[in-house]
Amino acid sequence: MLFSKSADLPTADTALPGRDQPLTTDEVHFVSGRPLKGPHPEGFQSAVFGMGCFWGVERVFWQLPGVWVTSVGYAGGITPNPTYEEVCTGRTGHTEAVEVVFNPEEITYDDLLKAFWENHDPTQGMRQGGDTGTQYRSAIYYADDAQKAAAEASRDAYAAALKRVGMGPITTEIAPRPTYYFAEPYHQGYLAKNPEGYCGIGGTGVACPVGIGVDA
Repeated sequence: MLFSKSADLPTADTALPGRDQPLTTDEVHFVSGRPLKGPHPEGFQSAVFGMGCFWGVERVFWQLPGVWVTSVGYAGGITPNPTYEEVCTGRTGHTEAVEVVFNPEEITYDDLLKAFWENHDPTQGMRQGGDTGTQYRSAIYYADDAQKAAAEASRDAYAAALKRVGMGPITTEIAPRPTYYFAEPYHQGYLAKNPEGYCGIGGTGVACPVGIGVDA
């Protein structure tokens, strides 16, 4: 690694400079064959989540009926067009994120939020299981007021359920959708391209221990 890793989010003065041009990425999804960057069908919506290692997070969502296409990228930081290696230093401010493009007539945003809360532990701050660093923080980036209201309501419902079982407060960042930078090609659809690849999210890793039956 060219840079030492930080456990704190950078400021505009300490963030890495990045670059003007976006990184090259896959044109279409490895599983569905649909375009990562669009055009997407009329009336479809998108959501952006951070839940830890984005390899497993993407697989959680591409398997849901009604999800049209997914991609992995970087969101919530300062550095423009960051590389994976730069994000891993903690000096870009980004978290590993997944964009989910979905048909709201087949799956609702509330359904996506349920998958979000129940496939990771949202109480861990700057880590997820054994993965530590600012790029593994939990985040919901909303596109509009309706998504914001739904995200906050679901957070409150899951926070109450977690408190009942003795867990700590939710640390999930809920913020307006920032610029979403598509990650490099080898990250897109990673667990389909690499069936033996490991990622704790959506498999054997940590997950919210409550939520079945939570009205979120």
